[in-house]
Order: sequence, then C-alpha cells, then structure tokens
Amino acid sequence: MSTPRQDLVRAGARLRGLGLSPGASGNLSVRVADRVLITPTGSDLGDLDPDGLTVLDLEGGHLAGPRPSKEFPLHTAFYRRARDTAAVVHLHSRSATAVSCRPAWSQGSAVPPLTPYFVMRVGQTPLIPYAAPGDPGQAAAIEAMPAAFRAVLLANHGPVTSGGDLAAAVDAAIELEEVCTLLLMLSDGERRLLTAPEIAELTGRYGSDWDL
Repeated sequence: MSTPRQDLVRAGARLRGLGLSPGASGNLSVRVADRVLITPTGSDLGDLDPDGLTVLDLEGGHLAGPRPSKEFPLHTAFYRRARDTAAVVHLHSRSATAVSCRPAWSQGSAVPPLTPYFVMRVGQTPLIPYAAPGDPGQAAAIEAMPAAFRAVLLANHGPVTSGGDLAAAVDAAIELEEVCTLLLMLSDGERRLLTAPEIAELTGRYGSDWDL
C-alpha cells in the first residue's frame, strides 16, 4: 500500500509526463489529518523525493522539510475553506494559463459549460483577480469566497484544482486543461454550451458545483 508521500511523487511525475508542468513550475499538496505535505520551492514535479517534501500545518506554519513553494497559501486556503478537500494541484499548464489571461466567461466561472466532463470533474471555476505569486491576500480572498467551487483560474497565472483525494485533484487539473484547449480552438466562433437542465442533471449526479 502506497503512502501519501509516494502518491504525491507519482502524481508529480504523471503531470510532468503529460507536459502540464513546464520547467520547475507547479506545486502539489495532500492533507493528512491536520498536516499538509507540499512540494518544496523550485521543485521539478517529475523529480520529487518522497523524503524531501515539506510539512506544514493548516495555517501554513513550516513544521519540517525544505522551504515550501511560495504558493503554499493557495493550498492552505483550499484546505481551510472545505474540510473535505484532501489534495490541491497548482499548475502553469499552457491552455489553462492562456484562458486565465482572458476575461472571465461569467462572474461565477472563467470557463463556460462546454463539455459534460468539465462540469462533472471540475465544475464552475472562478477567475481570481491578479496578484503576484505567493501573495497571501489572494489566498485569503479565495478562502472567503461564498460560492462553492473545486477549482479557480488565477488571472495571468494558471489553474488551481482540488479534490477529495489526490487522484480527483489531478483529474480535475487534466480536465480543466483539456476544456481550455477546446475553448481556445473554438475561439470566438459559434459553439454550443450545455443547457441549464443538462448542467443540473450532471451536478446532481456527480456532486459538482455550478450556480444556475
């Protein structure tokens, strides 16, 4: 049976192998009880060491290991706002980052309901106003948002996804990148979006979030 440390290493290698984490970008974390395992600053997600991860408390206090990614406030904000969140993935994947540089589709979601899998696996994805990487104010704003969501796009920066386990957070990151790729391919041309009844059926069946 694998450990959370091993799972985090495997997830990093998978995302790196898919080309979603260029260079030393991106960071991953998992919550274990009241502790957070997170990738250290400057990590290559394809070359993580299970014994070289950082340990934080839920307030972001550094308990053990190397210096954490400067993006750690994003992770702890997601954990504090939803107690069932067990993993967070932040990437600089190309398509999602490109969409983060565009105006939001709506107040509730940067990305429209283009595919059922986006609605099922990710759900509404607010666009968070720009702040410098690691800005704790941005994380505080995310934590305080009243709407339910599992993912956000950070303006001019990239995606953050979360899940009830690491596999769900990783799958959400991959699905968000895919729907953003489709959105860019369609550009401003004519497109069909899912209707309100179609969205309601999906969110009711899969427990995802979309304010209709």
